Amino acid sequence: MSHDPACVFCGIATGAIPATVVARSDRAIAFRDLNPQAPTHVLVIPLDHLTSAAHAGTGREAAATLGEVMRLGVEVAAQLGLAEAGYRFVINTGREGGQTVEHLHLHVLGGRQMTWPPG
Repeated sequence: MSHDPACVFCGIATGAIPATVVARSDRAIAFRDLNPQAPTHVLVIPLDHLTSAAHAGTGREAAATLGEVMRLGVEVAAQLGLAEAGYRFVINTGREGGQTVEHLHLHVLGGRQMTWPPG
């Protein structure tokens, strides 16, 4: 596994930084966001360091990693009781996309009515 020692999410992935983990797989981990934007706000990250979705690549390995992040997000939404009422997935990529931590992460947001456009 590749990790960036300066990356806070890599620290969470390795267990060096504590987090409230809600689910884990062999490729990804899901944990509660420290600054929730909805009643339920969980982040799902790949265990390997990927700066953003733009850096994930285009091959089978990238598809497997991105797919597992999404799959775990669906699992977490169901586990936390969001599946019936609905939820939102958000992946911010790059500065103008609103990405503030340079490690690919999926936001799972739910527990309230989401609005559109998101801003």
